Amino acid sequence: MSTDSSNLGRRRWLGLSSFSLAGVAAPWLLKEDGLLAADVNAALEKPELEPVIHDLLPKAPPREPRAQAMISMWMYGGPSQIDLFDPKPELVKRHGETFKGKLKWDNAAQASREIMGPLWKFNTYGQCGMELSEKLPFLGSIADEITLIRSMQTGSNNHVPSTRSMTTGKPVNGRPVLGSWLIQALGSASQDLPAFVALTDPRGLPQQGNENWSQGKLPSIYQGTMVRSSEPRIFNLDSPKHLRGDTRAAQLDLLQKFNREHADRHPGENELEARLASYGLAARMQGAAREAFDISRESEETRRMYGIDQEKTRNYGTRCLIARRLVERGVRFVQIFAAGQNWDHHGSIKTSLPDRCAEVDKPAAALVRDLQQRGLLDSTIVHWGGEMGRLPVIQFRSGKGNRNAVGRDHNTYGFTQWVAGGGFRKGYIHGETDEFSHYAVKDVVHHYDWLATVLHQFGLDHDKLKFRSGPGDIRLVEDEKARVVRELLG
Repeated sequence: MSTDSSNLGRRRWLGLSSFSLAGVAAPWLLKEDGLLAADVNAALEKPELEPVIHDLLPKAPPREPRAQAMISMWMYGGPSQIDLFDPKPELVKRHGETFKGKLKWDNAAQASREIMGPLWKFNTYGQCGMELSEKLPFLGSIADEITLIRSMQTGSNNHVPSTRSMTTGKPVNGRPVLGSWLIQALGSASQDLPAFVALTDPRGLPQQGNENWSQGKLPSIYQGTMVRSSEPRIFNLDSPKHLRGDTRAAQLDLLQKFNREHADRHPGENELEARLASYGLAARMQGAAREAFDISRESEETRRMYGIDQEKTRNYGTRCLIARRLVERGVRFVQIFAAGQNWDHHGSIKTSLPDRCAEVDKPAAALVRDLQQRGLLDSTIVHWGGEMGRLPVIQFRSGKGNRNAVGRDHNTYGFTQWVAGGGFRKGYIHGETDEFSHYAVKDVVHHYDWLATVLHQFGLDHDKLKFRSGPGDIRLVEDEKARVVRELLG
């Protein structure tokens, strides 16, 4: 049967196609009867009548915010809460015994049920009496400034889905990360620096690479900007010598004119607008970024506080100091990454965990103190944590004969992170795990609760922050059980 469109009437065409009268009418009738699912209802909402403009200009949130910026120190791999943050006398008492309860291993082939208590002593710090590992003395010095959350939970027992849960709201690929949502909703106070900066480790990119600063289905303008750990921190900031000065300025002005005319002929093209914005930002960054990344302008006292004078802490201290300089200049969101997932201590935890602590403990505490001294801590959320913790039993990574190389397997059912500034409580411990530091059992903070609470501090409502993608909306926090954990707030 011929289906040449030139010989078809309207009724004939509708009858032959999937776009039939039934298909056209059914959604409307179901909606009228209140029987249409919520996501389909959303698809039938009126389209935007005016083109939506995507830019990084500062925007006021719906409510008065407590936080203006955020620095997240992301410890990819899963720091052991048992050895660092969550002292359990029962674990010490039962060290070496057989664990009788329920366990979920990521690697059953190397698993055991032999209980391993904390490998280092805990000390009491601050007026708040916070117990922390002896391997974190600098964190102990700021105990009265932080909220320690001992009851984090994602329920996704592997690195990638758990990281996605903590940073994008769900354990699936392709979703925008927290930093992208913040700059989409609020823009940035600085138009000469990236609004969202990812500071990477000299030993390599984090696990999943640039997915960690991806804008997902948001327009490309909201993607994070990766900054290298050494010079040049951003490639191609310098113009060739023969194009510097007035020549370069005239060239950029002409290019901007052509680009603007082209954009005016193609309204509503998000990717085009994003590219033009990136070109403009790149031109403005030639001076601003170089100045922001230049820590030689800092005093020797400040550099020593961050540990830049010591080999072990130099790199992480430098990145923490740059993070402070960036938020000081109006950058909205900065994330400092580890290499790969180097907190993932399946083996050799006795040597590897102290190394990681020695690298980051002094710089992280210095960041909090420096922001406080400059009057920026109240408006800046400082976060330290990863996507999971560890189990209370031994993992034999190198075989049961090598007890010096043992480690701990994954635990996403009860782990710890800390946060300071931005309106969070000071000197406060929230939540509890069971007697083995395995499951969070009191005042549990799910990943979606954490994200909802961060948005709240920026003056945003987690149930209203959304973006139209295709026929429906996407949100950072989509779980209906999500709540703002007000107990964490000052």
